[in-house]
Amino acid sequence: MRDTKTLITALENSPGIIIPLIREVPAEYLKRRPNPKKWSVHEHACHLSMSDGPFLARLDLMLAEPAPYIRSLLPSPEEEAGALLSVDLDESLAGYVQERTGLVQRLKELSVEDWQRTAEHEAYHHYSVWIMFRHLLTHEMLHAYRIEELLLKKDWE
Repeated sequence: MRDTKTLITALENSPGIIIPLIREVPAEYLKRRPNPKKWSVHEHACHLSMSDGPFLARLDLMLAEPAPYIRSLLPSPEEEAGALLSVDLDESLAGYVQERTGLVQRLKELSVEDWQRTAEHEAYHHYSVWIMFRHLLTHEMLHAYRIEELLLKKDWE
């Protein structure tokens, strides 16, 4: 069996790593895109804060349906065009912490059998509850890495 405790702990601790990273970014760079087609720190942060809800909805589907089908989650054209820039960052991060607390509690209640539940995924050849939440963690770390790249970027000027 996969180590669900380690995965849950990593998900539980992620906001404690990512939010201070976001707060380290100077205000004048938070909404600055490195190029027109790449997200700013603000956009990455707001996107992360909206991720737990869809994953919990997927979990509900996978636990309720005998043969669930999961569609890929992709940013909307509006998000790609900059819609996330108008989202309040402080509210977004507070929501991230609150939703993550609920997600972690829910994951702690899953049985061994629940973690093994599978679904057909639009883009992946196999998919399970375990894979789904490992994917949430790696997705989150990818965005954290992008935030850190922007924080450390030398050539803003």
